Amino acid sequence: MRHISFSFLMAVLLSSVSFAQTPRDVKFVFTEATDLTMIGQFFPENPVPYHRVDTVRFTGFTKSENTQVRYSVGLACAFRTNSTVISVKAKFGTTGFPNNTNGHAARGFDLYIRKDGKWLFANSAAAPDKDLGRNQVVLNNMDDSEKECLLYFPLQSEEYSVQIGVQEGSRIEALPNPFRHRIAFFGSSFTHGSSTSRAGMCYPSQFSRATGYQVLNLGCAGNCKLQPYFCDVLCATEADAFVFDTFSNPSIAEIRDRLFPFIEKLQKAHPGKPLIFQRTIYRENRNFSVTNQRNEQSRQDFVDSIMSVAVKRYDNVYFIRKTNATSPTHETSVDGVHPGDYGYTLWAESIVKPVTKILRKYGLK
Repeated sequence: MRHISFSFLMAVLLSSVSFAQTPRDVKFVFTEATDLTMIGQFFPENPVPYHRVDTVRFTGFTKSENTQVRYSVGLACAFRTNSTVISVKAKFGTTGFPNNTNGHAARGFDLYIRKDGKWLFANSAAAPDKDLGRNQVVLNNMDDSEKECLLYFPLQSEEYSVQIGVQEGSRIEALPNPFRHRIAFFGSSFTHGSSTSRAGMCYPSQFSRATGYQVLNLGCAGNCKLQPYFCDVLCATEADAFVFDTFSNPSIAEIRDRLFPFIEKLQKAHPGKPLIFQRTIYRENRNFSVTNQRNEQSRQDFVDSIMSVAVKRYDNVYFIRKTNATSPTHETSVDGVHPGDYGYTLWAESIVKPVTKILRKYGLK
C-alpha cells in the first residue's frame, strides 16, 4: 500500500510540475508568419502571401480552380522559440470541408519540431467551425529549451493572416530555411493532399521532409489537366525542377492534345531544367469494378505509350513508372480513389530515389 500510495503521489507531483510549465492564464505575444521564414511560396511577392497564386495576375481559372489556388496547400513557416506553448491565430477567407478530408487537414495547422536532425510530429490543431479566428493552442507544457519548429498551413482553406503565438517573455525568431532548392510539384487531389488526416501528410511534404528539398505544391483537386493557364503559372515560377502528377485527372484525349504543347511551353520558359512526370497510382475502386478497371488501365497504357515518345523527343523530360500508394493488403485507401496517410507515405517513399537521382544529375543535391 505504501508503494502504491508513493507512486500515486509521485504521479500527481510530476503532473503538477508538467502543467505548471505553461500557466492557464498565459499571455501570448503574436508574430505574423511572414515575418518569420516562409516555406513553399510560389510567389513571395503576392499581395496575399498565403495565396499560392495571385488570381488577378494569372487568369483563366474556373471558379473551383480560382478558389483552390488561393488555398495554402504546402505552405509552412519555420521558426525557433523557447516558449513552452505555441498557438496560432488566423484570419480565414474561403474554407472548404470535403467529405473525404477531416477538419485538421482542411482548416488546421500541423506542427513539427526538429529532433536529432529530423522533423518529428509534435501536434496539430484546428479551431472550431463557429470560431475559426480564435487563438488555438497547438501544443503546450513543453520545456523551455530552444526548439526548431515547422508549422504547416491548412490544405483546404484560404488565409489572409496567420499569427503564431508564444508565451510572453519567451523568444521567437526566423529559422534559416531548413530546405534547399525549389522543386515545384503540379498535380491533382493526390498532390493537394485529399484524404490526409493533417496538413503535413500530403506526399510532396513528406517527400520534402525525407529529402531536405523545398517543395512548392500546386495541387488542385480534380483540376490538374495540363491546362495552358496552369502552365503560365509554372512558367513564371522560380524553380529548379518540376515534378508532375498530371495524368490522374485528364482524359486520354486531353493528354494526347495537351501534353506536348505543355512540355514545349514550359521548356521555353525553363530551358535545361528537369521535368519529371509520374505515372498515376493504382486506385482501389478498380478492384471489382469492371468499368473502373478498364478505364484506369486504358489511361495508364496510353500514358506509358505517349511518355515513351516524350522522353525520346525532349531533352530533360523523365517518366517515373513505379509510383505506389498501395500496401500488399490493399488497405491504404480512404474512398477508393484517395490514399490515407500511410498510402501517401508509400507514395513519397516510392519516388524519393528516382527523383533524387534525377535532381543530382542537375547539381541539385
